[in-house]
Amino acid sequence: MPSDSRPIGIFDSGIGGLTVMNTMRQALPRERLLYFGDTLHVPYGPRTLEEVRAFSIAIAEALLGKGCKLIVIACNTASAAALAELRQRWPEVPFVGMEPAVKPAVEQTHTGVVGVIATVATFQSELYASVVDRFAAGVKVLHQPCPGLVKQIEAGEFDTPATEALLRGWLEPMLAQGIDALVLGCTHYPIIRPLIERILGRGVRIIDPAPAVARQVARLLRERGLEAPPHAMDGSIIWTSGNPEGFQKMMVRMGMPPVAVGQAVWTDGSLSLV
Repeated sequence: MPSDSRPIGIFDSGIGGLTVMNTMRQALPRERLLYFGDTLHVPYGPRTLEEVRAFSIAIAEALLGKGCKLIVIACNTASAAALAELRQRWPEVPFVGMEPAVKPAVEQTHTGVVGVIATVATFQSELYASVVDRFAAGVKVLHQPCPGLVKQIEAGEFDTPATEALLRGWLEPMLAQGIDALVLGCTHYPIIRPLIERILGRGVRIIDPAPAVARQVARLLRERGLEAPPHAMDGSIIWTSGNPEGFQKMMVRMGMPPVAVGQAVWTDGSLSLV
């Protein structure tokens, strides 16, 4: 069987994509993972799709410069803005993006009403519209933008009165309309899943797309002969364009092992991972 010891690249606007990295680490323990969190530019949600696309192209270029064999866009906003463009620029590289998990929500609903929480940019994208068109026939889908929520999470406000008040303002009207499934349409949101569960109660299934992404990565590696050899050593590396010490503290708060975090530098629209 062919094997490939090159790393997998993962990127997000900040700490949110670490939820995807964690899931991938458990599902693919042999693979070496390189992660970049663009904390300098977080949040991506309020930015224009053109701006996020430019960031994503530069990040992909930097990760490919580190020898990545596959890249995961662990950010719903960046996936919506740039996935098609990245695949067009580097057709030889497998890119896996985040797609709001509307399909499983529709398959599992009993009330016929499902909710999606995401950034404004995700809801404005053609990717999101196509997912709803393809999979949501006959089901009422409630779309709820959550402006400011990523900023709260990046500030470490995982379970504070202010974050709870924001969430209640968005989720309680959805509950009143009868949702029994909620799609987490941003990779930051699983970080505050306990708070979301407390507000929603047991009658609402919460759907996180990270396990589906890990399965898709595993399938692509297998099909293309890119799986790491059996005795590959884990040499995962993490960079941030923000404060490495602060990023590392957030990782520990999320229950991740304390890995060293390197400093990444933006210069004239180009990214350097040092």
